[in-house]
Amino acid sequence: MRPTLDEYFMEIAGIVSKRSTCLRNQVGAVIVKDKRILSTGYNGAPRNLEHCLDIGCIRQQNNIESGTRHELCRAVHAEQNAIIQAALHGVSIENATVYCTHQPCILCAKMMINANIKKVVFGIDYPDTDALKFFDKAGVKVEQLVLSP
Repeated sequence: MRPTLDEYFMEIAGIVSKRSTCLRNQVGAVIVKDKRILSTGYNGAPRNLEHCLDIGCIRQQNNIESGTRHELCRAVHAEQNAIIQAALHGVSIENATVYCTHQPCILCAKMMINANIKKVVFGIDYPDTDALKFFDKAGVKVEQLVLSP
């Protein structure tokens, strides 16, 4: 059966997430405008730094609860990497839609709001619910789309 466009781009976000080097959550993001992929990103260590796959996860080692203390993670989030890649290549993401395998955190939500993202579609819930409040107040549409296995 032919997937809807939302299903199609969410499946691509899932493929992108397979490049993640995070030990806890493999997250992928795809930024789309006018049915065209503008940028992708997955979570992992900043360029030229060691990955958690190689040296371990400081959050796991210190039992840091998911959705909290984002500053104690060495990874750049998938949504952040997708925004950074668009900026590096001079691609405007204004009024675009972001497809994420996981609900964005508050840090990513603030970045997307300031990037003038108009819609966010995510799959898996994330315990950082403040992000949803920010999206609502900023007028960003948010939809959850859980794909069947």
